[in-house]
This record gives sequence, C-alpha cells and structure tokens, in this order.
Amino acid sequence: MADAVLEAAGLVKSYAQGSRRATALAGVDLSVAPGEWVAVMGPSGCGKSTLLNMLGGLDVPDEGDVHVCGQPLSALNETGRAMVRRRQLGYVFQAYNLLPQLDVAANVELPMRLAGVARRAARTQRDELLSALDLHELAHELPGNLSGGEQQRVAFARAVANRPSVLLADEPTGALDSAAARTVLDLLRAQHAAGQAIVLVTHDHRVASAADRVVIMQDGAIVDERRLSDSATAPGFTNLLAMEPW
Repeated sequence: MADAVLEAAGLVKSYAQGSRRATALAGVDLSVAPGEWVAVMGPSGCGKSTLLNMLGGLDVPDEGDVHVCGQPLSALNETGRAMVRRRQLGYVFQAYNLLPQLDVAANVELPMRLAGVARRAARTQRDELLSALDLHELAHELPGNLSGGEQQRVAFARAVANRPSVLLADEPTGALDSAAARTVLDLLRAQHAAGQAIVLVTHDHRVASAADRVVIMQDGAIVDERRLSDSATAPGFTNLLAMEPW
C-alpha cells in the first residue's frame, strides 16, 4: 500500500520453549491506511499481541520488517525505535501501564516532554485532553486512587497526547466493566472520526464492529480479513454484527 501509514511485510517471530521453538508469527503482512481503523481478532495465543508489539517497535521480528510512515524499523536501533514510538505511535495497554509515582497530569504530560515538546505547550495540550476526557478534577491524583475506567482514560490521554500517526490498542476494554468499556469505545470512535489511524486487538465483537476492517488471526497468521460492510453475510466469516454494538 503506497500511502500506508503503517505497513508490516513478512513478519516472522519465534520464541524458545524449552528445547523447542514456538512460532508466534508466521509471515504476516498488514497495511494500514491513514485514518483507517483495523481490528485484529483471534483466539488467545494466535499472535495478536506479538503482532502489535512488532508494529509498535517494542519487539523485533526474526524476519520481515515494519514501516512506520515510510520509515523501516529494521534500520533503527532501540533508541531510534523509541523515538519513532514517541513521535509517531500511541499505545493503549490493557494493563494501563501508568507510572504509579506520578499523578494524572504528569503521566499525560510525560510523553510530550520526552518527545521534545516545550513545557508550556505540553501543559496546554495536557490540560485540554484532561478536560475533554472529564479528568481535570483528577489531575493531581495518583493512579492507585483511580478506578479502572479512569485509569484507562488517563492511559488513552497519554497515548494520543503527541497526536500520533497510529494509535495501537491492546485489549483496551478487556479489564473494564460495560460502562467503562463503552466510554473507552466512544473515545476511540471520536479519534477515528477525527482521522486517527487505529490498530486494535480485541476479543470483543462489539468493539470490533466499530472498525473499518477486521483481521482474523490463527496460529500466527492472518487467515481472513474483511471490510465490515462486506462481512455481515460473508460465508465462513464471523458475523460481527450479531451482537448489539455499544
């Protein structure tokens, strides 16, 4: 895809498992266009999270490469990949991964400061995000004092603070109750409507139903993918509209 904002080609990854090696990815190709929302689904252990780690430069493939905004990650060392993550990628983890010793405001401001954004500009952007996500009254609370839904909103604010080219999300609603999950899904929809490219790993058909395209993985490979508008009656494909969307 010539205009892809994120592109993976021939990704292969295996890990030592005792005296054997277990294959996590077996030649995965994936392209994401600017502003496209791709949901990745499949059974546990099929390679979804491994793929997301490769796309985000958190791990490196044994074979193949990932291009972020045209830049090959294989040409970069860890420092270089970290710079790409700071400037081009946002990451929302299921486990939130907030820094417990920093308050909400500092957690959201930190990635901007690491990316070289001036303090005043970073604080302005931070305050705008906290207000937009109804977190302004929690700005000076530590993460340990927040509910799961509140922590995930803070993690979301942190992930989009640098206005990334691609937002990566690993089961962002998996640990939340229904009300908090709906809130996070609404945030994702709003980002998508504003033109944000999103790659989201999920088990939840209701979350996947908001995407433009759904990719199905099994045994480390992509075995099917459809645009949602074409998938509702497609033979052999999971009907993602069978459940009421949030």
